[in-house]
Amino acid sequence: MSGELPEGFSLRQDALATEFGISRIPVREALVQLEGEGLVTIVPHKGAVVSGLSIDEISELFMLRSLLEPLLLKKSAPKLTAEDYAQLDAILAEYKVELHAQHTTRWGELNTRLHEVLLSRAQQPRTAAIVATLLQQTDRYTRMQLSLSADSIKQAQQEHEQLVGLCRTGDVRGAAALLKRHIEHACKDLEQFILSRRRSS
Repeated sequence: MSGELPEGFSLRQDALATEFGISRIPVREALVQLEGEGLVTIVPHKGAVVSGLSIDEISELFMLRSLLEPLLLKKSAPKLTAEDYAQLDAILAEYKVELHAQHTTRWGELNTRLHEVLLSRAQQPRTAAIVATLLQQTDRYTRMQLSLSADSIKQAQQEHEQLVGLCRTGDVRGAAALLKRHIEHACKDLEQFILSRRRSS
């Protein structure tokens, strides 16, 4: 997720088992789970490798998020409680600290928590389950997008604060529109980054 291992890097079960001091069975199970999260690709006769960055995958995942999350937010925002807003304020405060400290390992987790709390009162369990999976699958992309530049960090922080503010003042339509733009902006940033990296390689 941090990009420490390059795409295509081979993840050998025996080496991982030795490194972590465990048997190969939990390593095999972990690799299958990582494949489900889009982080690893299991190739026949080769084993597990670190998944590459796919523009098609990014476009599809973020397009689905931009369609489903605003729908959930419209249903959830009017029902958010004082306790929900206390959680959102705490997440925003922690997010700000972690962003400025460049603790990339926390960015995806806090981003997901913020989105989940905002959408938590929608009472649409099936759609919420789909969105939870999408958030998990876009986690590494979200971290990457935030790490592209100081402007990306600043914009993400501002948009999250505006989202919470719009919900708090009852501007549900404005919040849903901002959420859609917020997701589309992250997608566009990532697509441009991958294209520029391909051109320079």
